[in-house]
Amino acid sequence: MTDSLRSLAPEGRLLVLGFAAGEIPTVKVNRLLLGNTTVVGVASRELFDQQPDTLAELWARLLELRQTGALPDPPVQLFPFADARGALEAIAGRQARGKVVLTKRVKVPVHAEQRPG
Repeated sequence: MTDSLRSLAPEGRLLVLGFAAGEIPTVKVNRLLLGNTTVVGVASRELFDQQPDTLAELWARLLELRQTGALPDPPVQLFPFADARGALEAIAGRQARGKVVLTKRVKVPVHAEQRPG
């Protein structure tokens, strides 16, 4: 959890969806205060069990946004497998936007932002 908080930009939000294994992590609230960040518990299953109409409304709105183009595809940055190091450096250097994808295509524009299609 601490590493996740360190990676947040100022005023960022960390969404807690669950825990894979081990101990449930604790948060030092001074990290939240100093970074002006937020940790939010997201128990969507419980929410939708309690408010089933909400799920239908959210999906309908999401589909409408996708169909009208108001919610475009996320940006994709393609890297050839040979430049996996460059992909990791883009992520570590916070230069990555959207999805970073390694591909075996030979003619990939290096670090080009593309949309899948």
